[in-house]
Amino acid sequence: MSDKLYIFDTTLRDGEQVPGCQLNTVEKMEVARMLEGLGVDVIEAGFPISSPGDFASVQAISKAVSLPTICALTRAVEKDIDVAADALSFAKRKRIHTGIGVSPFHIYDKLKSNPDEIIARAVAAVKYAKRYVEDVEFYAEDAGRADHEYLARVVEAVIKAGATVVNIPDTTGYCLPHQYGAKIKYLMENVKGVHNAILSTHCHNDLGMATANTLAGVLNGARQVEVTINGIGERAGNTSLEEVVMTLRCHKNLGVDTDIKSNLITKASHLVSSLMNMPVQSNKAIVGRNAFAHSSGIHQDGFLKNRENYEIINPTDVGVNESVIALTARSGRAALNHRLELIGYRLEQSELDEIYTRFLDLADSKKDIRDEDLLFLVGDVANVKESNIKLKHLQVMTGMLVPSATIGMSFGESERLATSTGNGPIDAAVNAIKSLINEDVWISEFILQSMTKGSDDIGRVHIQVRCGDKVVHGFAAHTDTVRAGAEAFMDGLRKLGVTEKIEVK
Repeated sequence: MSDKLYIFDTTLRDGEQVPGCQLNTVEKMEVARMLEGLGVDVIEAGFPISSPGDFASVQAISKAVSLPTICALTRAVEKDIDVAADALSFAKRKRIHTGIGVSPFHIYDKLKSNPDEIIARAVAAVKYAKRYVEDVEFYAEDAGRADHEYLARVVEAVIKAGATVVNIPDTTGYCLPHQYGAKIKYLMENVKGVHNAILSTHCHNDLGMATANTLAGVLNGARQVEVTINGIGERAGNTSLEEVVMTLRCHKNLGVDTDIKSNLITKASHLVSSLMNMPVQSNKAIVGRNAFAHSSGIHQDGFLKNRENYEIINPTDVGVNESVIALTARSGRAALNHRLELIGYRLEQSELDEIYTRFLDLADSKKDIRDEDLLFLVGDVANVKESNIKLKHLQVMTGMLVPSATIGMSFGESERLATSTGNGPIDAAVNAIKSLINEDVWISEFILQSMTKGSDDIGRVHIQVRCGDKVVHGFAAHTDTVRAGAEAFMDGLRKLGVTEKIEVK
């Protein structure tokens, strides 16, 4: 049976310290409810003494959720603790998180104090908080740069004073994983009464090692991790909740796991990103939009043969519907054929070869190849392969003149040319086509959508064509919207089975 690892989420406290990411009380309650559904054990809801807004948010969150422990941050100051206790008065499960700096930098430069006085203040803060709540967490700020022996003295003293959790922060993200792991191990082996409390990690990402340091702490005895959704937080951020959770799920042999409902991870990521107006980088582990995307032809071929060749996480485990075969100029025929089959096209090898050549040309000019682009590519092959009606020529004239269009069409071996005007270039092209067919048809619906981004947009046209009582739908997509309109109309004509108008001599 796996050891239980407690998830302490500080998205609403440390995560909200990111400039420009502040949330109002209603938004914080929405995030808190999401965290409750996700299965976090502790929600650090804020720093109540810091502002009336933070106080109100901690109080509102205490009322809004019932399963997780609600935690409020304080300094080792009695007034802070009084205010935190007041803010937590409605919480069903409550925790006060108090602490003080323990590194030489904090002791001498920041606090202008000495090691013995710091221990005395730490013990006093824990004892004072115990007057209000049974569950008191102590943070030894900047423990990452603290001396092992002195840190052990601090931890032993606060546990003796009644701390139920002791947080060992790598506040500046300074530690290397082996150093942080060794620090936790030293405390587990040298602090008297250490098993009367839980050691907690709180790692920052200044050197990009927050998750690695957190896991090193877990492997050496820590059983609570302080994390945020998407790894947001002060400066370069905090340890990412999703990275820790999924690492432990991938490495079950470590014998440690959480109660997190991982299939809600992506939903949680999107909510926090949206509310905090903080986009997730595309290559972010677990929740980035490219986390399950494959673009290299070699990777795509291996993935299609067996997903586990290139994926260690099933995307559905984190709430993503499926992996993405990202089509780029590096993609091979296997990936292109796979995507074409998914959108409904099964091509002969000769057709695939033709499409692939055209695909590479398009991929060299467009960074993002979408399904709409593929529909454009296959249109000339798939849509007309069973029809004799083909567009051979299209020329339009607009500007100050009445829009006109000249259309060249082939009906089997016969080629016809017509010119017409209209109230716009597409209307002119449609009128020219109408003059060449033997049926009385009309358009009852015409929808033009931009499917991509930039000046090279793919224009997608959906058209409804009527002939008597018969109604059909035509479709086409092209970077030239006039051509897309003409092709969509012709697609409808093919489905109606129209034929060439007989010329009168």
